[in-house]
Amino acid sequence: VQLQASGGGLVQAGGSLTLACSASDNTFYMYALGWFRQAPGKEREFVAAISGGNEGATKYLDSVRGRFTISRDNDKNTLYLQMNSLQPDDTAVYYCAAASIFGSAPRLYNSWGQGTQVTVSS
Repeated sequence: VQLQASGGGLVQAGGSLTLACSASDNTFYMYALGWFRQAPGKEREFVAAISGGNEGATKYLDSVRGRFTISRDNDKNTLYLQMNSLQPDDTAVYYCAAASIFGSAPRLYNSWGQGTQVTVSS
């Protein structure tokens, strides 16, 4: 499945952004989906994941739990990441990805979007 992320931008600390990730085909609903991020000079890290189908199980990075919400709309073939109370440490390129197995390890994901930049100013 091909993925395309959008919605990044520049926001002040405490602000909000919603990222979206659209998919190319109707097999979208079958996949577990995740958001990852990579800051300059750092490794790519897991942010959030949601299970395939309509089960809706979710996982979050501890530092974003309660501030970020992952969701999916299978009718629109779109994944979302609602980000509230953004902090400068959230600055990174955010990537969406698809996997056959629900989990947080990047190695599970075999389809990746191109990334969208999120910059949080202090």
